[in-house]
Amino acid sequence: MDRASSPSQAPHRAGFACFVGRPNAGKSTLTNALVGTKVAITSNRPQTTRHTVRGIVHRPDAQLVLVDTPGLHKPRTLLGERLNDVVRTTWAEVDVIGFCLPADQKIGPGDKFIAKELAGIKKTPKIAIVTKTDLVDSKQLAEQLIAIDQLATELGFEWKQIVPVSAVGDKQVSLLADLIAPLLPESPPLYPEGDLTDEPEQIMVAELIREAALEGVRDELPHSIAVVVEEMLPREDRPKDKPLLDIHANVYIERPSQKGIIIGPKGARLKEVGMKSRKHIEALLGTPVYLDLHVKVAKDWQRDPKQLRKLGF
Repeated sequence: MDRASSPSQAPHRAGFACFVGRPNAGKSTLTNALVGTKVAITSNRPQTTRHTVRGIVHRPDAQLVLVDTPGLHKPRTLLGERLNDVVRTTWAEVDVIGFCLPADQKIGPGDKFIAKELAGIKKTPKIAIVTKTDLVDSKQLAEQLIAIDQLATELGFEWKQIVPVSAVGDKQVSLLADLIAPLLPESPPLYPEGDLTDEPEQIMVAELIREAALEGVRDELPHSIAVVVEEMLPREDRPKDKPLLDIHANVYIERPSQKGIIIGPKGARLKEVGMKSRKHIEALLGTPVYLDLHVKVAKDWQRDPKQLRKLGF
């Protein structure tokens, strides 16, 4: 091995990793903690990540591209089936898979369902990531670590690593990156320094609006919201030092009865959604934004292939 002759110059590595786990296992929060900025949409509603948001972690020795897939689940709709196909394709193409299991919840049927799927993917190294460790004591954590180890043994594969982390408390997050880096192939960086995601800006803006729209909405709405950014244009006739970006976006729901929930009494809720998402959008794009939001009904869009296409799925 000629590499041993120059130990000081370890080769640069770069590649793709994805976090899997049942809905709400802390995948998006972990992606954001690793990248150090808000790229994936985080929400305490299951099934909110629809687009493959990639966060990019730049390190001197490695570049880690995080592919955030939707949670794998038993599909009930056409959208559900498409999401599951996306997941399996992604798993086969990445260099490392991190399986997120919350420390505060016993391993359930959903976890076993995913672990079984993982056992079928032979070549890709798998890391078990125990999330939300800030919510348990050391005894509970130890029990969870043993259970996770046994899960792999029962299914006939082994974890490359089992890592407890708390993205919220920022515990062991950089250790996780240290452990993933050596599993990536030798390669120059895949993205320019400074890039944090390769999602088109419009999709990220739509995701930020959707995240704000999901907050505080009653349980019947989480899957029924889609956001499409119709246009993003710099306002004309603005002085150079005071630019303004006009963003026009539609929030789509499935039934007229849902309209009132999103808009709120006297439009208060929609206003709140606009204010919240505008702050995040301005931080993302680095420019003042005028946000124009409209709520529209796209009847039963989750079951209609034509509408799914129109809304970007």
